[in-house]
Amino acid sequence: MDSSTSGGSYHTQPKWRKVAYGGMQPGFDDNHTDESFLEDIVMNANVVKRDILKVMLDSVSISEYLCIVTLVGLVWTYTLRSTLDENSLLFLDIGLLGSGFLILLFTEGSLSLSLLLHYILNISYFTTGLYVLAPIYQTLTRSISSDSIWALSVSLIILHLFLHDYSGSTVRAPGDVKNPSLTSCISLNASIVASVLIASRLPSRSHVFAIMLFSLQVFLFAPLVFYSIKKFSLHLHLLFSFCLVTITLVYVYFLHQLFFILLASLLIFVTIVCPYWLIRIQEFKFEINGPWDEAKLCFDIRD
Repeated sequence: MDSSTSGGSYHTQPKWRKVAYGGMQPGFDDNHTDESFLEDIVMNANVVKRDILKVMLDSVSISEYLCIVTLVGLVWTYTLRSTLDENSLLFLDIGLLGSGFLILLFTEGSLSLSLLLHYILNISYFTTGLYVLAPIYQTLTRSISSDSIWALSVSLIILHLFLHDYSGSTVRAPGDVKNPSLTSCISLNASIVASVLIASRLPSRSHVFAIMLFSLQVFLFAPLVFYSIKKFSLHLHLLFSFCLVTITLVYVYFLHQLFFILLASLLIFVTIVCPYWLIRIQEFKFEINGPWDEAKLCFDIRD
């Protein structure tokens, strides 16, 4: 008789079972799997199917903001060329501020009179401080060449465009309190520094005050206005974007035809090519979920 069965007992191998964090099982290798391991496999469980029209509509916000920054650059250029004087800039500032408040009153039902007065009071403090600091901004870069100023300003605007929050998730609607992200703060600071650099090349205090007020209105106030328009009506948002793109392309064409070609190509790339590209590469996305995924721990902390 075999000595292994002399005691009347047989040594059978235990059944394998999946152990998440229990260590090795006796009789099995650490990387052992059986035929039931792939029964719970799931393909592309979290992959979002995108529609090309929806992606193109979302990309309109990016094209819209590109046109806004381009218009700011046009105003800077015309001001440095003395085509726009300080009086025209001040009228432009007043018109932008008034139209912005009218749009907020029309699109935001929660904008109360007390909140509006609070905004007006803060803007008055802001403009007063800006006017007091205008002589400092005027002499800030007197020892730096204009070529260096333009190169640094363009670099800061490009940084601003790359880090800007195009989704509007950090926009503070009236009455809301949201903490801006680090990238949005860097983007805003880059635009403000670029505005200061451009303003420092202007000849008078009133020029500096007018161009700084214009730039800060656009970079600080415009995202809130456009977010309110988009939230109020998508059709109104698309109509406004179309008018803005048309005006920007017309002014850029009169300034320089090469810039017009570059801007038109960039808008086509952002609005049409990139959405089509995203939909095409989405077909190659392959996600596998199965029993080897790490466990997701949920803690229920109660008092």
